[in-house]
Amino acid sequence: MSNTPDSAVRTWIEGHRAAFLDDLVEWLRIPSVSADPGRASDVRRSAEWLQAKLKETGFPAVEIWETAGAPAVFAEWPSGEPDAPTVLVYGHHDVQPAAREDGWHTEPFEPVVKDGRLYARGAADDKGQVFFHTLGVRAHLAATGRTAPAVNLKLLVEGEEESGSPNFPALVRAHADRLACDAVIVSDTGMWSADTPTVCTGMRGLTDCQIDLYGPDQDIHSGSFGGAVPNPAMEAARLAAALHDEQHRVTIPGFYDGIAELTDAERELFAELPFDEQQWLRTAHSHGTLGEAGYSTLERIWARPTAEVNGIGGGYQGPGGKTIVPSSAQLKLSFRLVAGQDAEVIERSLSAWVADRLPEGIRHEVTFWGATRPCLTPLDHPALQAVVRAMGKAFGQKIRFTREGGSGPAADLQDVLGAPVLFLGISVPSDGWHAPNEKVELDLLMKGVETAAHLWGELAETGRTGRD
Repeated sequence: MSNTPDSAVRTWIEGHRAAFLDDLVEWLRIPSVSADPGRASDVRRSAEWLQAKLKETGFPAVEIWETAGAPAVFAEWPSGEPDAPTVLVYGHHDVQPAAREDGWHTEPFEPVVKDGRLYARGAADDKGQVFFHTLGVRAHLAATGRTAPAVNLKLLVEGEEESGSPNFPALVRAHADRLACDAVIVSDTGMWSADTPTVCTGMRGLTDCQIDLYGPDQDIHSGSFGGAVPNPAMEAARLAAALHDEQHRVTIPGFYDGIAELTDAERELFAELPFDEQQWLRTAHSHGTLGEAGYSTLERIWARPTAEVNGIGGGYQGPGGKTIVPSSAQLKLSFRLVAGQDAEVIERSLSAWVADRLPEGIRHEVTFWGATRPCLTPLDHPALQAVVRAMGKAFGQKIRFTREGGSGPAADLQDVLGAPVLFLGISVPSDGWHAPNEKVELDLLMKGVETAAHLWGELAETGRTGRD
């Protein structure tokens, strides 16, 4: 167990809270929207601002890493201890687009503090959650009397996460030696709620595609030719309908091979969460639940793989009727993947499944748009338990566990670096990621600072114990 004194950490943080928030507000004013080519200079300005602030924090090595797109920021602070583990913190400094006319109550890049909340684009996703590490490491040093962290600390803050991280895998591979570590901390995530602090243990992966189907060389008369030639719109519908069986399981051969099944302990922990399914349905704007038989709603969205029809089209879409056999149709599909699944294997299996189901006379193309790997850290992993202890000290209560149904670039770090991925975030669902009036709860933000202050000692102790 780390011997970082709780009271000393809390007192030091409170004394430096105002200056920390002033700095964060300054960073939030930079509209680092990676999806907008017109904001490229702002994204670079954001990287340069962070570079300067990390140097001011005390990191002896801070660099801007160029990519084919937006720049990333790398920082490194060696511990000086010969047996110290190495920890890499991941986050991003780019943000989603935002404009007052989208429904913001205030200008999205003019931060406003009101009722204990900081409103601005990027306040929670992800500048606030990146920046709490700067105050956290300083609190760690002040409370322990150290001149360097208890771990070899590295930061990688990318600039294209909100644009799908197109250059991130190549960046990680190119700098794998500099990024080598014993654990990865992802601070681009959230908690169940302010009253129920949680640690996320994994994210699903993703692959998606478009299937284009071609029949006649042009639209043809359904009276003269219908019923005697293949109809690509009908075949698109058949494919969509055949994607699941009556138990709502995906029918693609081998789809479930090798997946990491939920343990009884994980299912029990999920069941402990105060989940209100009716409230969840209201949030989803849905009128009922449906999914793979034998699993709860949370299990389905966190720990089971899925196949979704994202779009289907073909033929005449105008008013009234038009009696034709259309010449083409298309189907857009996405697959959320869990630990044990490989996107390339799934893509090959889907391509074979489609080819086997189409009749003669239908030509087709399957186009994939790239993939994100799933990642999962076992509940009993020592590094995960170190995060839980640090968070427990900050929040003063039991820490529970979740997974993330979405997908992100964290798995690229796990895949290339071979290190466990651990999630540390303090954002709550009401923070409105990607939505108007994004905010962060200031008291929770400071709990993130406090957790980070305890975490480096906890991980150092875990690393030493693991080598004994």
